[in-house]
Amino acid sequence: MRTVLALSVAACLTACASGQEAQVRDTGPAPAQVAIEQAGPAAAVVGGAMMLSELKMLKPEYIAGALVAFAIYDPLAPTWRIEVREAGRDRVRMTLRMKALNTGGDGEARQVVARNARDIVEAGGFAGYEVVHYEEGVESTRPFARRYANAEIRFVRSHMFPTL
Repeated sequence: MRTVLALSVAACLTACASGQEAQVRDTGPAPAQVAIEQAGPAAAVVGGAMMLSELKMLKPEYIAGALVAFAIYDPLAPTWRIEVREAGRDRVRMTLRMKALNTGGDGEARQVVARNARDIVEAGGFAGYEVVHYEEGVESTRPFARRYANAEIRFVRSHMFPTL
């Protein structure tokens, strides 16, 4: 406990330190500004460690449980898994599947389809796109239901500028 307290005092003193600058440089932020910006995260880490230590939650079983929960939930994974397949000349089919455990994103399937269609339009040199077929729903799978969306998109070439 004394070690954590000493570390927190040292971090607070370091984070709050400021000095006079000899010159103003255009190459980046001033050292005092960097210290101010870094004070928040440093204080959060030290405060979090102190709180977990006081609550006796730094035991191996708690840490293992947190790691298992992180691995199952995986907050850094994308919400939607997207498969794009060609469906003929200037047509693609998109299949979107939402991850099983999520914290939102239920109504964003159409936005994801539109964003991916725009990316294909820009990369393929098309003038635009038309959504030929679109459906979304919920698959009742076990243990968790999953949202899905299917879309068929036709890409349009320019009639005025056929080389585009």
